[in-house]
Amino acid sequence: MTIDLLLREHRNIDLLLAALQRELEIFEGGIGPDYEVIRAIISYFEVYPELYHHPQEDLIFSKLKARDPDAAAIVGDLALEHQEVADRLHHFARAIDAILADRELFRRDVGDIIRDFIVCERRHMMWEEQDFFPAALKALSAQEWTEIASAVTDDGDPLFSETAAATSDALRAHILQLEQEAEAERSSVAISSAKAGNP
Repeated sequence: MTIDLLLREHRNIDLLLAALQRELEIFEGGIGPDYEVIRAIISYFEVYPELYHHPQEDLIFSKLKARDPDAAAIVGDLALEHQEVADRLHHFARAIDAILADRELFRRDVGDIIRDFIVCERRHMMWEEQDFFPAALKALSAQEWTEIASAVTDDGDPLFSETAAATSDALRAHILQLEQEAEAERSSVAISSAKAGNP
């Protein structure tokens, strides 16, 4: 079912947010985080949620709005939510690009931008799971879910292709692998420093 797929995608997105949270902790500890990991996470969010995940949710919301406008009104403005998600992502990406370009930025400001992105992404997914998805499940008919599933899996529409899902899975796995490698490298450096008598 489409909602099950979206929930699975939310869990996958949360794995990336956890990796980003770890890099934020490193950054806030005064150590250089792995910018390759951070940049890869940004790239993932620039492509997958914006081009594939959110359009699926938008399709469901349009059906909900047509079927039960009152329920849609109670849920809120999904288009505005998705625009705010995109705006936060672009703000986050610009901050990281500025760091990589050696522009002067306050560490605290960058930390706040990253933290805001993580917190708001999690809040957005929770809002969808607690308000939007249950309203859609309650209001939409079996026929409407069939139409949604058909649109989502239509190979003629590149936005919803299975290739996109496979690419997303591969990219996410690569990012998590990069994060593991960064952790292993940091642990190795910490052990070497401890052996050398450096704190």
